[in-house]
Amino acid sequence: MAHNQEPLDKTPVIKFNGQDFNSLWDRCLSRGLPFEDETFPAETSSIGLKLLQGKNLSSLRWMRPKDILKGKSEPHFILEGASRFDIQQGKAGDCWFLATLGSLTQNPQHLQKILMDQSFSHQYAGIFRFRFWQCGQWVEVVVDDRLPVLDKEYLFVYPRNNNQEFWPCLLEKAYAKFHGSYANLHYGFLPDALVDLMGGVVTSIDLHFPSDLVTMVKTAAKAGSLMACATLAKPTGEARRMENGLVSQHAYTVTGAERIQYGRSWEDLIRLWNPWGNTEWRGRWSDGSLEWQKTHDQQKRLLYENKEDGEFWMSCQDFQDNFSCLFVCNQFPVSLNQGNMPHKIWSQMMFKNRATPGNTTEGLPRDTQYIFSVPEGMESNNVIISVNVRLQNLKAKDKFPLSFKVFKVDPQFQPFWKRLPPTFFSQFRNAIEGIAFKTKSNLTKYFSLSTGTYVVVTSAHSEAVEFLLRIFLKMPDGDRNLGSNFNLTAPKASLLENGSQESIFHRYAQQGLNMDATQLQSLLNQEFLKGTPGDTFSLDECRSIVALMDLKVNGQLDQEEFARLWGRLVHCQSVFQNTQDRSGVFLSLDLWKAIKGTDFLAGTSISSELLDLMTLRYSDNSGRVSFPSLVCLLLRLEAMAKTFRNLSRDAKRLYLTEMEWMNLVMYN
Repeated sequence: MAHNQEPLDKTPVIKFNGQDFNSLWDRCLSRGLPFEDETFPAETSSIGLKLLQGKNLSSLRWMRPKDILKGKSEPHFILEGASRFDIQQGKAGDCWFLATLGSLTQNPQHLQKILMDQSFSHQYAGIFRFRFWQCGQWVEVVVDDRLPVLDKEYLFVYPRNNNQEFWPCLLEKAYAKFHGSYANLHYGFLPDALVDLMGGVVTSIDLHFPSDLVTMVKTAAKAGSLMACATLAKPTGEARRMENGLVSQHAYTVTGAERIQYGRSWEDLIRLWNPWGNTEWRGRWSDGSLEWQKTHDQQKRLLYENKEDGEFWMSCQDFQDNFSCLFVCNQFPVSLNQGNMPHKIWSQMMFKNRATPGNTTEGLPRDTQYIFSVPEGMESNNVIISVNVRLQNLKAKDKFPLSFKVFKVDPQFQPFWKRLPPTFFSQFRNAIEGIAFKTKSNLTKYFSLSTGTYVVVTSAHSEAVEFLLRIFLKMPDGDRNLGSNFNLTAPKASLLENGSQESIFHRYAQQGLNMDATQLQSLLNQEFLKGTPGDTFSLDECRSIVALMDLKVNGQLDQEEFARLWGRLVHCQSVFQNTQDRSGVFLSLDLWKAIKGTDFLAGTSISSELLDLMTLRYSDNSGRVSFPSLVCLLLRLEAMAKTFRNLSRDAKRLYLTEMEWMNLVMYN
């Protein structure tokens, strides 16, 4: 199972091309020579002949910023903060990437995690690094700072602020390396860039239906979303400047929206930014327009600035008439019509796998089945399924290499965590249709599903492909604050002391000597849990805990055995609280974090397939893991790991077979 990508700095980072930034940086500093990237060389192959046709290649140079400026001024990575106005598109048709980057500058915290702390002054070695999201993991791309210059002009993104600020140029170079060349950035898809820079899910807004765009944009901005849009394509298929000032088949950043008073009525406005850094809308509400001159709204001085910087206002009606789509990207889907924060109303399941052509049963895949359940109360636009594939699997003109279908599972094919048998697919079944949009590396479908259990089956078209499948489930109204139904008592300092621990034991134990499962159940539910009734320790779970901690095998816990359990519970409590998301919910996709962060499981390794099984065994239908379930899982893992470690030849690390883990962890 793939792992949640947030927070970024706690997620495993993949080194692109196996290049380790720190090792390369140290080597360059020790040798006193700036870095030269052999994996993305200063040659025409890194640019692509498509972008060099008709150019005088004899004048092409790869130059470092310090050499370009020739001592007239010093280069800066970031000068006076990163802004969309630092970006100006060059010769590549990568507006789809730069428009997304312009939106990212409005989320400084996330932008900083991608840019990191870098400079041209502190221990400069001509090497920089950036991070992009792919298939559930962040990939760190290393580049040198040699930029292509043709006829003494920058070939791609221009540095702004008197040619001194270079973070957009270097980030674009890293993205070109990530895609194979600058030419591979020439025309692309906005959703691909949104996902690569945010690691979220994209919501596509249909502009042909009446909607409250101002509320939508403000809601999305409040949730920290990235927003971008594109103009309609012309029959020629080429981007060109139109009479109204817009550029056809071109991407723009959505930077704001407001409702202002105009005369005796109100006007809905939307603000856009052109990655060209100039060339603006010339219609109603454009810079210097009659509408701005006539309006006396108090917000005017805060909103309006007549400046040729690529940013402009236009009416929402003109926006809907001239643009084909609006894309919003966030970690979770945003309910734009309700103003709800995204992480409070959606749960998420993530699966990472590899699809191979021909691995089918009755025309459908055997090994790529993903089962989920839809809760009651939400049966309209309640499921989003998104597939992200590795860029390295794709060629420039490839079609999307993967497809998936959704089927409802009949009750007789329960229990739902098992792989569905061939008989399920041998019957005549129609896949459930959803509303889909597809790009080069992402396929997303929206569904309205009734309550029940469903299976997603994936299939590769022509060759093996690595992919990430994400299933987003909208939660019923009663589950929007899932964490409110189950709260952990924060461990007081006195509870961790032996004296207090001893007094609690004697309070619940039989005659103060031993404690059985019934007394343990009362203790756990009263001492560790608080709030309204919700997920509590069941008697069966407590019997299982007693059996795992009962060293004397008498069906009870004495004071010494309880003290050992108490330490485990306090640690489990800490792991649970540290792994919860911002809404206070522990999601099943974070089980790997809990296992990794559990001290008494150090050295234990399990496969992603077994992690998937544990997720299905210990989470509910909405993808939540309760504290009692987490305790039982971690204690069982510890017990089984110790048993097999004694039998293992290599006592440092433990690898159990899939069948051993399944039998011991799933059924004990």
